[in-house]
Amino acid sequence: MPTEALRKWLRLLLLNDGEKGPSSPDMGSPSITDFLFWPNWPRVTCNKRNKLGNFRTMKTKFAALLMASVAVTGCDLMNPTVETLACATTQTECLNAWFDEKFQEELAFSPIRQTALGMKTDYDKIDDLSLAAQQEQLRWWQAATAEMEANFDYDQLEDEAKISWDMWQFRKEQAERALEYADNDYILTQMNGTHTALPSFLLSQHTVESESDMTAFIARLGGIGTAMDQLLARAQNNAEAGTRPPRFAYDAVIEESQKLISGAPFDKSDAVSALWEGSEAHLEKLVADGTITDERADELREQARTALTDTMAPAYSRVIEWFTEDRANTSDLAQGVSELPSGSDFYNYNLGVMTTTNLTADEIHDIGLNEVARIRAEMEAIKDQVGFEGTLQEFFVFTREDDQFFFSNDEAGAQAYIDRATMHIDELTKRLPEFFGTLPKAPLEVRRVEAFREQDGAAQHYRPGTPDGSRPGIYYAHLSDMSAMPIPPLEAIAYHEGNPGHHMQVSIAQELEGIPKFRSQGGFISAYGEGWALYSEALAKEMGGYQDPYSDFGRLQSEMWRAIRLVVDTGIHSKGWSEDQAVAYCLENSPNPETVARSEVRRYFVLPGQATSYKIGMIRIQELRGKAEKELGEDFDIRGFHDTVLGAGALPLSILEKRVDQWIESVKAA
Repeated sequence: MPTEALRKWLRLLLLNDGEKGPSSPDMGSPSITDFLFWPNWPRVTCNKRNKLGNFRTMKTKFAALLMASVAVTGCDLMNPTVETLACATTQTECLNAWFDEKFQEELAFSPIRQTALGMKTDYDKIDDLSLAAQQEQLRWWQAATAEMEANFDYDQLEDEAKISWDMWQFRKEQAERALEYADNDYILTQMNGTHTALPSFLLSQHTVESESDMTAFIARLGGIGTAMDQLLARAQNNAEAGTRPPRFAYDAVIEESQKLISGAPFDKSDAVSALWEGSEAHLEKLVADGTITDERADELREQARTALTDTMAPAYSRVIEWFTEDRANTSDLAQGVSELPSGSDFYNYNLGVMTTTNLTADEIHDIGLNEVARIRAEMEAIKDQVGFEGTLQEFFVFTREDDQFFFSNDEAGAQAYIDRATMHIDELTKRLPEFFGTLPKAPLEVRRVEAFREQDGAAQHYRPGTPDGSRPGIYYAHLSDMSAMPIPPLEAIAYHEGNPGHHMQVSIAQELEGIPKFRSQGGFISAYGEGWALYSEALAKEMGGYQDPYSDFGRLQSEMWRAIRLVVDTGIHSKGWSEDQAVAYCLENSPNPETVARSEVRRYFVLPGQATSYKIGMIRIQELRGKAEKELGEDFDIRGFHDTVLGAGALPLSILEKRVDQWIESVKAA
């Protein structure tokens, strides 16, 4: 096993700016065993790298060779695996070309991501979701990073390329920390659990335009079964380690899994399962288009039936059986992750991942309390504006219960909700050129969540389209209970999920040119993505939204909910709050109905820390805008600021600040 001496020695080798060297007396001397068997390499932070000169380059390249020699177990220390790369142009040009090559290597790990990006490579495969696959990906990240550090000089890079370097390091560090806490993860829960996400992905993103597309679709039906067995093994492993989600998550997984394997072709009821319905629709279209014959369609139909009944359904049955048996081992009352083994450390890790800051749980809790108080005052003002006579709490009840604030609780009401959301997005989209220089090209649709994963009062969400616009971005709404979908916050949520929120941010990132694809097509960073979407809700008011005072109250209701999340998430996971205590705080400070409050609180239990990212990200973006406005004065251009924030792909907040600072200096210089 590695010793602490090596951990400290190599960390200084990579990070030290000359104040203390590896031979310092408190470091100790690393042994050869340390180099051969240390599996987790020291993290390289972004904020110190600029301080280092040529000595830093020499040290990093030496360390990179050492790292690469053991990045894959069994390699000989004296035979490092780092490839020496020739560079005939500038360091920036060579590094960008290297990034794009590595992005293709990274994509090979995920057929699902390939499909999400509009590619049809590995179209018949589902990702390997085993722990071994996660470990393999981490080894790849470590080896690739060592190769980067050994072949390129950070100090010779242009500013944008330095941000790319920093982002690559950030992604590698994320992979390391994620594996470190793999045993603490809740593998399957009610919140977009993979058991429902895989069928939803197949139905919404796997397009079928040819016979080969259909055979790939069928192969993936069977592949879902393999993936579920891998996930079940991980859930069982984590349960043995003491990590079990709350009982309500077990109940949701059982119920949703049963829905997925109910109806034709799984039983003789009159109902038709979603995946069978999707298969039939694909086959009918292929026949109608003359792509395949009726006879071939019959053959493919039987193949689909076999994949569903012989491979996928048994895997889901195993999930149902184990979750049903293990349910008795869960607590009667939901508990925060701090009650689990290494739970406090895991929660602090999640806060860092979700906010990309070093804020503590107590600091985030206090920010939330202050924001709740501020927003309550603004809510009081709107209550007075509309002439309501009564307390703010009574106004909450009024907007929570009065019929004027709800659509009818039927199919017509659900469609009315979709139509209203679409209308608001379309109207505000017309004004985007006044506030943004770069606009998204991808189309957007508002849709109802598929029946097999729809939940009363559950959070609405966005699913990106393809970079080429061939598949639209989709804003999904849970509309099974319209009494849980009040009208006042509808407008704010539409802007959050659509334009100028998630759809605009993600689409612009996917369509970016001139930056490496691992950034433009990179993974979601919650503090940035959710922070931007919440910032967009407020920006929409500047753009002319919320003409109805009740819609403006709904905007505050939405922002209040994100402030409440800071208090409740930290309350649950660091202060021992119960589910009922958290729900009571939500109802005390928001007009959201109890159905929504309880659904949301249960979300926070199974996604520790995620709920804190919205407000922390929004506040930081607002602070950066305020800084730019102050320093630039009349030279401040709102379109330039927004293009700077959105023009580099998803970024942790520290790197976003660095990019905004560079923009400010460039405007001053001009």
